[in-house]
Amino acid sequence: MALQNIGASNRNDAFYRYKMPKMVTKIEGKGNGIKTNIVNNVEIAKALGRPASYTTKYFGCELGAQSKFDEKTGTSLVNGAHSTSKLAGLLEVFIKRYVQCYGCGNPETEIVITKAQMVNLKCAACGFISEVDMRDKLTTFILKNPPEAKKGGKDKKAMRRAEKERLKEGEAADEAQKKLKKKAPSNGKEASSSMSKNHTTDEDISPKHDDESADEVDDDEDDGIQWQTDTSREAAEKRMKEQLSAATAEMVMVSLKEEEEKKSSKKLVQVMKEYLKKGSTISELKAFISSLSDPLQDVMDALLDALFDGVSKGFTEEVTKKKKYLAAATQEDGSQMHLLNSIGSFFGKKGNDEVCKEMALVLKELYDEDIVEEEFVLEWYQKGLNGVDKSSPVWKNVKPFVVWLQSAESETEGEED
Repeated sequence: MALQNIGASNRNDAFYRYKMPKMVTKIEGKGNGIKTNIVNNVEIAKALGRPASYTTKYFGCELGAQSKFDEKTGTSLVNGAHSTSKLAGLLEVFIKRYVQCYGCGNPETEIVITKAQMVNLKCAACGFISEVDMRDKLTTFILKNPPEAKKGGKDKKAMRRAEKERLKEGEAADEAQKKLKKKAPSNGKEASSSMSKNHTTDEDISPKHDDESADEVDDDEDDGIQWQTDTSREAAEKRMKEQLSAATAEMVMVSLKEEEEKKSSKKLVQVMKEYLKKGSTISELKAFISSLSDPLQDVMDALLDALFDGVSKGFTEEVTKKKKYLAAATQEDGSQMHLLNSIGSFFGKKGNDEVCKEMALVLKELYDEDIVEEEFVLEWYQKGLNGVDKSSPVWKNVKPFVVWLQSAESETEGEED
């Protein structure tokens, strides 16, 4: 079967690795019953990672004709006689709108339907989230016939429940073990007392000549040596100066280290700002973040400072505008927790009281866009309440969103039961 590169812009790239079969069509029937059969539509759709019904429906919508895809036989039919070149041209438009990433052009994307009933494309290469034009007729069909959800959503919830049950069982086992330990010492004392009453140990019977001889040897070794501390005023002052100089040196080292960290942090923020000014693509930003040698938490702090420095009001709107950068920065394992930590630090700064009030709205926006997941938000919130900064106003402003998350989870669990 002849293959071609996915996407018209990659047609002449001999080394392009994403390929699909060339379209094959067949005209069937006569008169009013004439139809065009896209013979290999299933293979094409499989290569694009989309259901074959989507491409068939798209052809029908664009040509203003009835279309039908048979799930059992895999037959794709569009009413009317249509040339292969015309349908292939429409397929290229479909690929551009519903397959290729709007950020990097990579076809390795997944259709995501948000909680607000919007159709997005999530890129596996750069992490960019493309927003599909909801005025297109096909979007209504996609919302009514969403792609098969990846396995793991329910499995995650089941694993979470199993983990909670395991922790409860572990706590019960620990309590039982503590009770046994409390009983054990008393039994041990009774046993030792009964042993002392009824039996005499070997130590009681054996003579103590060895201990006495050892003491005599030690005394002989110390003979002729006198150990004493100089208690004169000069010696005491000298010792005090040495101790003070050591403590002062330690304090100076700590302050120098803090200054170096502040300088390094400011430098990283400046580097991030200059890079963002270049208008680089999302994939380039992701590669740039990966190339930095600084700890990921410091990089995330710098990214937030660079993106939102000086924003006092309308913070949620700014997050909505720049969410693609945050999505690109949260592709690595553990990066969601780093982002939440950075958000907490940013909102907790002095002078950010007005911005802090938008905390719940910001997290809701990030949650709706699948940039942060529920389990990480809950874990971060619990750590914050029990951490050093538990008195920070951040947790008070986050609480409404956390309560909403927990109530939504309990409702879904109730529905499943």
